[in-house]
Amino acid sequence: MQVWQIVLIVILLVLIGSLIFLYFWGKKAQKRRDEQQGQIDAAAQTVSMLIIDKKKMRLKDTDLPSIIVDQVPWYMKRAKVPVVKAKVGPKIMTLIADIEIFDDIPTKKEVKATVSGIYITHVKGLRKDKKPAEEKKGFFSRFRKDK
Repeated sequence: MQVWQIVLIVILLVLIGSLIFLYFWGKKAQKRRDEQQGQIDAAAQTVSMLIIDKKKMRLKDTDLPSIIVDQVPWYMKRAKVPVVKAKVGPKIMTLIADIEIFDDIPTKKEVKATVSGIYITHVKGLRKDKKPAEEKKGFFSRFRKDK
């Protein structure tokens, strides 16, 4: 065998080994995520809240309790998370929103949200206040006489 054939076989073996490793690691991560989702769904409750502000910021810069920040792994403390500041009853709370619904949460409006601990999983009662855009008239249409 020539040298390039040996190199090609070694590269193929490494690629096949890494694909097998990623397959089993992905199955394990999916199982762990399903368990966590089950726990979140079990603790969920619907709450009416007034959304004051929302933004993406680093976890260490949020007003979350230090117990929560200390439980997060060191590599996630610098990652930006979607944070929502809301008035729930008489208290103003800082909550973490699900990344999929973060863009849909309106500010300065009252919504019903499904909350599990400090995590907003679903928002109900959204009103779509967007009016249909009026057609813009062109420059010359102002001068044209419609009969």
